[in-house]
Amino acid sequence: MAPAARSDTRPALTQENQIELDAFCDSLWLEDGLARNSIEAYRRDLTQFAHWLQQEQRAPLLSASTESLQRYLAEFAQRSKPASQRRLLSAWRRFFQRQLRDGRVTHDPSAPIDSPLPGHRFPKTLSESAVDALLDAPDTGSALGMRDRTMLELLYATGLRVSELVGLSTFQVSLNDGALRVMGKGSKERLVPIGQQACDWLDDYTRGARLQILEHRQSEALFVTRQGGPMSRQMFWRLIKRYGVQAGIAENQLSPHTLRHAFATHLLNHGADLRVVQLLLGHADISTTQIYTHVARARLKQLHAIHHPRG
Repeated sequence: MAPAARSDTRPALTQENQIELDAFCDSLWLEDGLARNSIEAYRRDLTQFAHWLQQEQRAPLLSASTESLQRYLAEFAQRSKPASQRRLLSAWRRFFQRQLRDGRVTHDPSAPIDSPLPGHRFPKTLSESAVDALLDAPDTGSALGMRDRTMLELLYATGLRVSELVGLSTFQVSLNDGALRVMGKGSKERLVPIGQQACDWLDDYTRGARLQILEHRQSEALFVTRQGGPMSRQMFWRLIKRYGVQAGIAENQLSPHTLRHAFATHLLNHGADLRVVQLLLGHADISTTQIYTHVARARLKQLHAIHHPRG
């Protein structure tokens, strides 16, 4: 079954609306293979809209008009960012296109609505020297420090999402081939090269520190905790913040995806092809990858100004 909706303090949805939402979210999971977080976001947006529609117009989701959607979007825009508005519109379009396909509605009321313009939010990234300082922060004299250094090295070497990193199993790693087999968003598998330095750290970690941390216990997780289980995304984020402080990196420069952003930006700075970066990051659409070209372009302009005789 698809993920359940979050609890809501408002009156319950009508049975008709609840059935429609459950069927839609199940189809996102079974037919489209969307990730759990994406399905939860779509369900949350549609549930909030369904509550509004019930309260304002006493109408079910399937009878929503373009005017209803526009009114709700105008209210929603006052308390949300453009990215959230685009996600809401995407949820509407997926929902009504599915109903149109199944013959449950005669038209898509979201079709005439233009998508909000994208904002100029660029990913937070780090300079190469700042990355070096962050990677050097863990104490590799301890087993846990060795684990942390290896995780940071691997994250920067591959551009994995943090959730992909902490979810790695030992059988997904091939040191002989220098590659990882990663299951990304939408259950899409991709092969990611590791690089020699990260391979060396992984080899040392798996032969020594990992065994010390496990203390004869068995685990399929690649990166393990003192309890012998896999590390959580939240725990690793706390580690990144701690090592960021040690490396002298301002907290507002860090995010759970900082090293992923640095990986992409530094590749482009050094001449990598955008399509290659797209494949390595596991982006379904190259437009998602293109935001990094803005960061890389700014860096190139800065280097030109510094080093060119007429800069």
